[in-house]
Amino acid sequence: MVVTYYATLFGLSLALSLVYVFIWHRHFDVHFTLIFTLIPISNLGFLLMSISSNLEEALVANDMAYLGGCFLMLFILMCILDQCNMKMPKPTRVSFFLITMAIYGTVLSAGWLPYFYKSVDLVKENGASSLVKTYGFMHTLFYVMLGVYFLISVWALAHSYRKKNDVSNRIIIQMAIPEGISLLSYTLGKFIPISVNLVPLSYVFAQVFFLLIVNKTCLYDVSETQLDSMNHTGEVGFISFDFHFRFLGGNDAVKKFFPELMEAKVDSPSEEIPFLAEQALNRLQSFVQNEQNDTSFYSREGHTYIFDVDYLYDGKKKRGYRIIVTDDTKNQEYIALINRFNSTLQDEVEEKTAHIAEMHDNLILSLATMVESRDNSTGGHIKRTSTGVRILVDEIMKTNRLHLTKEFRKAIIKAAPMHDLGKIAVPDAILQKPGRFEPWEFEKMKEHAAKGGEIVHQVLEGTEDEYFRKIAENVATYHHERWDGSGYPKGLKGLEIPLEARIMAIADVYDALVSKRVYKESMSFEEADKIIMEGMGTQFDKKLEPYYVAARPRLEAYYSAIAGKA
Repeated sequence: MVVTYYATLFGLSLALSLVYVFIWHRHFDVHFTLIFTLIPISNLGFLLMSISSNLEEALVANDMAYLGGCFLMLFILMCILDQCNMKMPKPTRVSFFLITMAIYGTVLSAGWLPYFYKSVDLVKENGASSLVKTYGFMHTLFYVMLGVYFLISVWALAHSYRKKNDVSNRIIIQMAIPEGISLLSYTLGKFIPISVNLVPLSYVFAQVFFLLIVNKTCLYDVSETQLDSMNHTGEVGFISFDFHFRFLGGNDAVKKFFPELMEAKVDSPSEEIPFLAEQALNRLQSFVQNEQNDTSFYSREGHTYIFDVDYLYDGKKKRGYRIIVTDDTKNQEYIALINRFNSTLQDEVEEKTAHIAEMHDNLILSLATMVESRDNSTGGHIKRTSTGVRILVDEIMKTNRLHLTKEFRKAIIKAAPMHDLGKIAVPDAILQKPGRFEPWEFEKMKEHAAKGGEIVHQVLEGTEDEYFRKIAENVATYHHERWDGSGYPKGLKGLEIPLEARIMAIADVYDALVSKRVYKESMSFEEADKIIMEGMGTQFDKKLEPYYVAARPRLEAYYSAIAGKA
């Protein structure tokens, strides 16, 4: 009956170890593998002990049984620390292993040396053999060692249960149960007379719980499970190299992406493998030179791949380089679709914006034309002055010593028709007077400059083109200011007058001189030119003189052309 008990437990432990082999995964902690290896050996020792025919056989069986007795608790401690994400210092780990080896060495000396057993005899009872022992001092140290391992394990489990959020409480409880069963089996075996040893039974229970643990332990290793998931789906390829750029291998996904790698020989230099020589070697060399993660794209047969180069790690140690290859085709197609959509949308927005801007410009021009229609002495003035401004600015920009921008040119030409909007506030009796103004009438007429600035501000308030709004306000407000400070509405002097207003002033006065008004005939180009030139440095900016001189032929040609049409 006793032999059957041990044989059954050995069979169960062996079967459970085979189950472990069947579900084994490379990410399992190696200490689990050692546990499932030692338990059947230890249980076989208990079985062989029960059928031993002499002391020598019994001692060999005892040595096998104590493989588990000495080392299992250490390996269980290592598993617990690993599951609790705790690291035992290497010197401590080595010391524990050496102590365990030393104690197990005295187990092997039993029967010859009195350290573990002072004396030992073989007895048979109920058809089964067992040893009658007198314990030596090393046996006491054996219990001390087991107690230390047990206490550290209990502390690690309790600390993790209370303090660590990165450890599963379910795993902690499942790890604690075998610990409790082992303690109970040792206690019962020493203090309660039982015909069989309960330790092998506790080993089998431990295997059951360890199988439950290893079946779930990988789920909590996020980095490994994600890596396996990417590898399984075939969406991410991996290519590994040593520090000499020798090809170490690639997963199935990368070989699916690039079938030529299926023929690549492991340990071959990258330059000897055509695909790697063309696509990988330069990326690896660039990574080595820059010492930073290098990401690039590679297109082939309608697919777009991302090449991500970094170090190849073995634990914390750099062992070479790796290239992660991701098929980014769908993402790139999506980006291209978004870009096309954005481009189309942008074109439509620009078209609508241009249409609104055109409507806005036409509205302003219509307003200026309406104001001009009230003044029966300046017909066509806004169109002529706009052309005059354009001619002057074009000449300035030929040398561009004034550093004008294209934006400025566009803004001042667009603003020119708005320079007399303030005349809308001038009474008809004054605006339409056929002769010269009385002093008080002229003072009233002068108000149109400041009023024009206010109107432009209100009309353009809220526009996104703040730059144009400012240019237009300056043109309307200050085009009657004079360089010597005697102008209106504020009496600005010299560079206090904005450049756009100084340019507008020349075009405005030139048109007034060469155009016919109800109170005067048009002047000849020569007379008008003489007045303009005399005004340089007093009425007008002297620095604009060379540009006016350069523009004069075009101005005369323009006014001659419209006079001919008239």
